[in-house]
Amino acid sequence: MRISSAVAAACGVIALSALTVPAAHADEKFGDTDITGVVVNGGNPVVVGTGMRTVTVAVTATDPSGLQQIDATLYHGTFAAQDTAVASAKVCGPTADTTTTCTLTFTLAPGTAPANDSLAGGWSVSAYAIAPDSDAVFLDTAATFNVLRDSQASVATSPKPVKRGRVLTVTGGVTNADWATGAFAGATAGQSVALQFRPAGSSTYCTVKTVLTGAGGALSTSFRAYTDGYYRWSYAGSATTAAANSADSFVNVVG
Repeated sequence: MRISSAVAAACGVIALSALTVPAAHADEKFGDTDITGVVVNGGNPVVVGTGMRTVTVAVTATDPSGLQQIDATLYHGTFAAQDTAVASAKVCGPTADTTTTCTLTFTLAPGTAPANDSLAGGWSVSAYAIAPDSDAVFLDTAATFNVLRDSQASVATSPKPVKRGRVLTVTGGVTNADWATGAFAGATAGQSVALQFRPAGSSTYCTVKTVLTGAGGALSTSFRAYTDGYYRWSYAGSATTAAANSADSFVNVVG
């Protein structure tokens, strides 16, 4: 990727005699070309569900003579031993601007890249910029970011309505995207999930209690109800899964 892209950028612009393309094992810098910033998905984790996910990466590069080509690659693993790599849809350049921010687009395809759930978590970006005078910079790890499995939460309450002071049961569950199968599957047991309550007429939630998921991500708890309001499950996510809130379930307390 690095060698072929560098050659394609420089051919027809200036002879490559002044530019030795570096081996793909360490950062390299030639002349006054520099990459000053790389931002993935606006600085937010990339949440991938069961369908295609488009990701943007903004690469800011500088050179007094302008920029001939700017590009990047998303990868999982180490730079020298990538188990997954995703190329950009289109490179940037040329431009006469001495400083430019190139917005690159990438497509993540569950089941292919990432192939399975083991690839959730930390990813990296390699990036390069080449100037018309053959100055260039190559960064093996220009930025890091998280790719998370999408999450969903559900809620149900019973009985409805409930008599004041009687036991109300709130159930539901948490599921996470399974990239290999292309479907959502129950979260692992032992995940912490908050049961939240919003009184009727209020816009503020408070946490009633925290419950651990059971088998298949199931949730259940019971307590005595005294006030009309809305209940939801709030899952904070993890290092590999995204946060999720369920829809509200309104409970009318009578008597």
